[in-house]
Amino acid sequence: MGPANPIDRLLLGHLPHPCVNADGIIPRLFTPRPFMSHPILNDQLQSLDDQGLATTLACLADTCKTISQQLKRGELAGILGAAGNENVQGEEQKKLDVIANDLIKSALGACEPVRGIASEEEDDVVGLRESAGLLVTFDPLDGSSNIDINSMVGTIFSILPGQSTGPVTEAEFLQPGRNQVAAGYVLYGPSTMLALTTGNGVDMYTLDPVSGDFLLTREANIPEATKEFAINMSNQRFWAPAVQTYIAELLQGAEGPRGKNYNMRWVAAMVADVHRVLCRGGVFMYPWDQRDPNKPGKLRLMYEANPMGFLVEQAGGQCCTPEGPILDLQPEKIHQRVPVILGAAEEVSRCVGMHS
Repeated sequence: MGPANPIDRLLLGHLPHPCVNADGIIPRLFTPRPFMSHPILNDQLQSLDDQGLATTLACLADTCKTISQQLKRGELAGILGAAGNENVQGEEQKKLDVIANDLIKSALGACEPVRGIASEEEDDVVGLRESAGLLVTFDPLDGSSNIDINSMVGTIFSILPGQSTGPVTEAEFLQPGRNQVAAGYVLYGPSTMLALTTGNGVDMYTLDPVSGDFLLTREANIPEATKEFAINMSNQRFWAPAVQTYIAELLQGAEGPRGKNYNMRWVAAMVADVHRVLCRGGVFMYPWDQRDPNKPGKLRLMYEANPMGFLVEQAGGQCCTPEGPILDLQPEKIHQRVPVILGAAEEVSRCVGMHS
């Protein structure tokens, strides 16, 4: 006679383990793909014509691995909470904003092909080496208000060609998004993922915690139509009439003029919301609103809208302001803000059309 409790009987060996087969072997629940079926990021970068660009992208990817490790430690490392400072945007900096910014700034400072950098967390552009040929802009930790609740955040970056051989100036960075030679983001979530474009589609890589490599796991493709939208509905009363009308149509669902039901999603981190759009479609919006009518938008053109716009267009979607494609905008200043509508082409076109 063994113990009557089934759990005790299982633990003491009186019942067979539910995952053990007749041969006493625990079978795999999932069969992983062969390791070699996933191309490695660094190997793929070697095929780029511009090896300076390849070196810079590898530098960014390696630095984001370090940020990912810092995030995993979280409160254990004492890195959560506010840093006690404000950035140039007038926003409270989190400790990890500062840590991520310093890591990327230091890494790019040692990266030979990089001529200069501009960060959302820095007041001014930083010149590095006059003889180099690439400019890098970045948001070191997008969605940092999510850090303390262990939700998704990410690093966004854009790479532009240098425009001079003299001292690095802010004016040199003020190029339309069409000039980008590469853009991407790293999403720190249940897994760490890199989305990257060099102007030939969008590849998505997953960080393998065993090998430490970014492995290619999918290509992004945004369907033209969708039934999902992402917007901060708490600001609804402040939106322009065109945005109010557009969202009202979606909320009416199958009974309204669109004839289908929509789901709303909102993570409160652009990098996470855009990642969802790249993976399964949808439309993401952060429009102008009346709370600060002199501010053209919330998101930064150089650090967020341009790199995300490049990714979205390369995946078959659109990225616009109410006036037209974001990548065609001529920047006026390094910390410029813009309204953003991006994602499924059908939805972006309809929303933009309502503003005319």
